[in-house]
Amino acid sequence: MELKFQLNELKKKLEENKDDFVISMLLNDKIQEIEKKLKKKKKKRVINRTIKYLTNDEFYKVMNAFDKIQELKHIDEKSQKFHFFKRDKIILLLAYECGLRASETSDLRKDDFHEKNREIFCRRLKGSRNNTIKLTTSTSKLLKTYILENPNETNYIFLSRQKNKLTRQQLTNICKKYFALAGISKEKQHFHTLKHTAGVHLAEQGLDIKEVQYILGHRNVENTMIYFDFTTKQQKVLYDKLGRN
Repeated sequence: MELKFQLNELKKKLEENKDDFVISMLLNDKIQEIEKKLKKKKKKRVINRTIKYLTNDEFYKVMNAFDKIQELKHIDEKSQKFHFFKRDKIILLLAYECGLRASETSDLRKDDFHEKNREIFCRRLKGSRNNTIKLTTSTSKLLKTYILENPNETNYIFLSRQKNKLTRQQLTNICKKYFALAGISKEKQHFHTLKHTAGVHLAEQGLDIKEVQYILGHRNVENTMIYFDFTTKQQKVLYDKLGRN
C-alpha cells in the first residue's frame, strides 16, 4: 500500500510540474522505478501448499511391485508393458533419492555418475541449484549394472525403445504404470509426486530445513518449507521440548 501511495503522490506532482522538463524527467524516473517494484511484487509466486505424495507404505508398495514383476515374471509379453521394468525401477529410485523432476531425470548422463563415491550430478531446472547427491549402496549398484548391461552411443543413461532420450511425457507414463500396479490412487499418479515424496520423507527423518533444501536443490528455502507442514515428527519434537507428550 505504501508503494501505491507514493506512486499516486508522484503522479500528482508530475501533473503539477508537467511544464518543467527537468522535474518531469526526474519524477518519471522515480515513477518507473516504483512501477517496476510493484510489478515484481505481483509476480511473486505463491507456493501451492496442497501437494500429493506417497506415504512410506505406498512407496514400499511401488517398490514391491517391481519385485513381484521380477519374481513372478509378471511381464505382458504381448504388449511388452513391463519389458523395461529394470530401467524403470532405477528411474523411480533416482527420482526419489535425489528429488528429481521428470526432465531432470531424463537429462542424467553416464559421466554424471561417479561410481566410486556413489554420487550422481543433478542438473536442476526452474531456477534450482545443480548439486551432487550420494546414492544408497543398493541404488548405486543397480545403476552401475544397468549402465554396463545397456551400452548405447549416447551419453544419456535412460533411453526409449527407439534409443532416444526419454521425454517428460514418457516418464510420466512410466510413473502412472507402476503406481497403478501398486494400487496408488490416480490423483497421485504423477512423476512430480516422487519429488514431493522425497521432501516429506526427508523432513520426517529429522533433517532440518537447510539439509532438505540442499538435497532437493531448492534455491529458495520457501520452496522447502512446505514439506515441514506434512510431518508429525517435527511436532513431536516440539511437544517433547515443552514436556507435553
